Amino acid sequence: FCYSIRLCLEKILLQCILQSRTLSGADAINALRPFYFAVHPDFFGQHPKEREVNENSLKRLNGYLENLQKPGFRSFKPTQLTFYVRERERNSSNVQESFSASGFRAVSFTLHTRDLLSTVLDILNSCSLSTEHIQSLNVNSQPHKEARSTVNRPIKWDKTYYSFTGFKDPEEELEQAQRVETTLISWLDDNEASAVKKLKKSLPLRKELERLKFELSHQLQLSDIRWQRSWGIAHRCSQLHSLGRLVQQRPEVLKNVKGRTVVFTDRSGMSAAGHIMLGTMDVHHHWTKIFERLPNYYKLQKRLLFLEDRISQLLGGIQVIYIEELQPLLTLEEYYETLDSFYNKLRDSRLLFHPRSLRGLQMILESDRYAPSLHEFGHFTIPTVCDPATLQWFIFAKAQEARENLKRKEEMMISEKELIDTSTEKFSLDRLYKEPSVSSAQMIDCCKRLLEESLPYLQGMHLCISHFYSVLQDGDLCIPWNWK
Repeated sequence: FCYSIRLCLEKILLQCILQSRTLSGADAINALRPFYFAVHPDFFGQHPKEREVNENSLKRLNGYLENLQKPGFRSFKPTQLTFYVRERERNSSNVQESFSASGFRAVSFTLHTRDLLSTVLDILNSCSLSTEHIQSLNVNSQPHKEARSTVNRPIKWDKTYYSFTGFKDPEEELEQAQRVETTLISWLDDNEASAVKKLKKSLPLRKELERLKFELSHQLQLSDIRWQRSWGIAHRCSQLHSLGRLVQQRPEVLKNVKGRTVVFTDRSGMSAAGHIMLGTMDVHHHWTKIFERLPNYYKLQKRLLFLEDRISQLLGGIQVIYIEELQPLLTLEEYYETLDSFYNKLRDSRLLFHPRSLRGLQMILESDRYAPSLHEFGHFTIPTVCDPATLQWFIFAKAQEARENLKRKEEMMISEKELIDTSTEKFSLDRLYKEPSVSSAQMIDCCKRLLEESLPYLQGMHLCISHFYSVLQDGDLCIPWNWK
């Protein structure tokens, strides 16, 4: 009972703040610090799918907050967001959200507020975060003395006023907007013009990016140049210009990159997959050191491949693989330590696998799991701390299912590519791609349903299959794979 009273008092107090004060943009950032700390993508390095979802949701949230601060902006539509929130105290919350075994929970909520303060409160409350610190913020009171005595709230008319005058009831409009689910056609109607404008503006930069990428790849004889995250075109061009300057200033340090893939990411080094990582926040001095260390990295990579082969021999010929799209971005050193620890554990356990009995099967190692599992694509996901006896039983029990899944994966990949090509051609798309967090099964389902539609809006566009609706800064259209 006391808890209920306290909640009511808190709501009344916050409502009073809402009615009498406003937040500045800087205040909103300060107020949302606990939220940003709980959802920031950098804390989800071990979980690439969840990181991708949070990155996309933060982009859409930032756009919503920016619009709130534009003078005279009134065209608001309810915006649904999903975040993976880092869990602070397990088993202490009564909120009905889905918790994972990895220490975070998925939270979905819809924003429909028209001022910064109420939006901030909605976000914090939706994520079960405290709002007490907002009361101590230096929020701006009414700027004019004569306005201080006036309560800053919209006039709430009786329903009969709207029926008599014929004016639209804003509360009723909001309720209708929340009830009406966004459809692909309606969303394209509302956002096509904005996407086309952004795309046209980005075309010169896109050509510049392709030119820089081709010239550097040819000059350094690289296998490929990639980006770990979905940075904008201008940002990518800037990174390639930086690499180009280093090539001009220190050509001798790049003599060992032939045949390699360069990945622009959050830190410098060599990845578990053998790619050269260039941290986007690092200066040329750090990049130079990485290029100078390449001979040592190549030696370590040979030792890593030897370890993978030894583990394979102990496990009946099963192949140890590293899948960039599904695993955290590990450095070569981190991955070597993981393999070495797992190999020593296997060697001491003396498991009884018949030589080559598991040839053709695949497995990946993960350090943040406790139970082995079989992926829909046919590879085993094995925790580094897995008990050897449990590991042996699980692989024996799931071996046949794994082979069936691997065969289905090959068929699915062929089907996915065919559907992407067919969709690209039918809608005259410039590009059709998906985010890493979208599975092949989801992509196939999405493309099949798209092919049943007539969508002239998409001609010449870049279409990304994602989990949310959004228009990226360079004009790419993002639609959820399960669009309605």
